[in-house]
Amino acid sequence: MNDFKQLNEDSPEIIYLCKHDKHLAKAIKMVGPLKYQLASDGYAFLVSEIIGQMLSNKVADVLTERVSTLCHGHISIPAIYSITDADIHAIGLSRPKVTYIRNLTTAINDGTINFDQYSSMSDSEIIKDLTSIKGIGNWSAKMYLIFSLNRPDILPFEDIAFLQGYGWVYKTDDYTAKLVQKKCQKWHPYSSIAARYMYQALDLGLTKKPFHLFK
Repeated sequence: MNDFKQLNEDSPEIIYLCKHDKHLAKAIKMVGPLKYQLASDGYAFLVSEIIGQMLSNKVADVLTERVSTLCHGHISIPAIYSITDADIHAIGLSRPKVTYIRNLTTAINDGTINFDQYSSMSDSEIIKDLTSIKGIGNWSAKMYLIFSLNRPDILPFEDIAFLQGYGWVYKTDDYTAKLVQKKCQKWHPYSSIAARYMYQALDLGLTKKPFHLFK
């Protein structure tokens, strides 16, 4: 089962963020209470992230559903082992992504990657561990930390959707990593939560209109 979370204006994390960033505070007010669920199956989540690399959410969702169907409704290590590379490639995945999925599957199956150890590891240690697998980059590792492990202080400045929300709030199209990191320092130690609000603002269509701090 997926783990449901909810944050509102009375949550300590939200109080902190609103106190330290007036622009984010306005965005939080516009979005309202934040409700989300964690991806409890780390393997299936990472497979979906591999599938979604450099693709729109719509296309990624379609391809992930096709892989799930191939796996009889649930992406799992045994299911992936039961189908061929040709099967996966035939539904629209590139050959490199098929290889990346195999790399991840093998790493978990042979114990190179052990999700059970992650509860005692730092964010940077987990990122280093995951990115040792060819096909898992910083973006995928950070998505895993935010959406599966619920780590609170991850800044996904590599993510296009996040940057769209960030650019909307701060009225900028300068997405250089150093600048984004500097601008978002005030979100520490709740960068992941602030990022979730950027994603939610985008999903709600709020970013289609100009952001006004005092309107």
